[in-house]
Amino acid sequence: MQDEPLPRVLLLAGRLEVRARSAYTLRLAQGLPEEGYEPTVVCADASRLSYSVREPLGIRIYKELDRPAWGLVVRAGLLRDLQEEPPDLVHVQDPAMLGCGTYLAKRLGVPAIVTFPSAPYGIDRFTRPDPVVRRAIAISKSVAADLLGVSRFPADRLRVIHSGVDADDQPLHVLPPGRVPVVGSAGPLESPKGLPYFLGAAARVKRRFPECRFLLSGAGPEESNLRRVARELNLENAVTFAPNLLDFSAGIAATDIFCLPSLSQGLGATMLEAMSRGRPVVASGVGGVDSVIEDGVTGLIVPPARGAPLAEKICELLADPEAARRIGAAGRAVVQERFGVARMVKETAALYGEALAEWIGDADD
Repeated sequence: MQDEPLPRVLLLAGRLEVRARSAYTLRLAQGLPEEGYEPTVVCADASRLSYSVREPLGIRIYKELDRPAWGLVVRAGLLRDLQEEPPDLVHVQDPAMLGCGTYLAKRLGVPAIVTFPSAPYGIDRFTRPDPVVRRAIAISKSVAADLLGVSRFPADRLRVIHSGVDADDQPLHVLPPGRVPVVGSAGPLESPKGLPYFLGAAARVKRRFPECRFLLSGAGPEESNLRRVARELNLENAVTFAPNLLDFSAGIAATDIFCLPSLSQGLGATMLEAMSRGRPVVASGVGGVDSVIEDGVTGLIVPPARGAPLAEKICELLADPEAARRIGAAGRAVVQERFGVARMVKETAALYGEALAEWIGDADD
């Protein structure tokens, strides 16, 4: 007897870039076959991803799909293509693509799921959820609370499923003797990331530890402004910008101490990446950060939008490398236990099963 085909899932993304939201989609696509689903990734652009990442996943690119006007034409073409081999479920990866996702789900006669990676971005699009959206995923309890606070979405259909990362099997040594210490951050260079406060902290740290170097991995609209701030703080020779990365792993591996100075945050996937590599983390106490970090045990939490406390905690770690290594190891253990990719994929696949069973049951009534 011929094996039954796996149920198909359309992973609908906007622009796949070097950022945590895109890593979430790619990890799902890589892991879903193990859980009995055949994924298809559709996005508006993937030019910033390496060929070695795009090719094995067979990512399908529909340019301008995420544009308000021209995107209407593009999604009609996408619908025609999907009708030849329709998915059983649409999983919207980016709330900005929710309109496109519900359009496709309705016309294909399948249920939809949407993931909210952060708050409050995109939540205003969900105040009156379409009935075709059978489940929603929030990546942290704080995102879930914000979503329920402004929407009419049924709480029993919302799940908190944390983003997953793979722990490094052999994390590099933190603050080894004789090596110049590096303090870094990684992610899109955008206003909500609070990176001017990181640079302000760097200037304070450098006064106490003049040999220390600082690394900003990522690209984005704030890059020119951040370079200006670095010049004004006389940090040109101490700060390195690394905007042309295909992923953040190299930047994170190059740091001894990782900072997440965000002003708002869903969970902090780059923070999890750093923790998985045994890096001690200093993070703003916003969003879902405190659901990951136990202050003083698995990381250090500081108030947002304040460079002085951030600098103080960085200096504490630089002054006590053994404590830095201990905190890094404890953080890595937490990631291994609670934030693995396999766990994320398994919980997401279970949610697919719920949505599909409910959808089929409603059709039979």
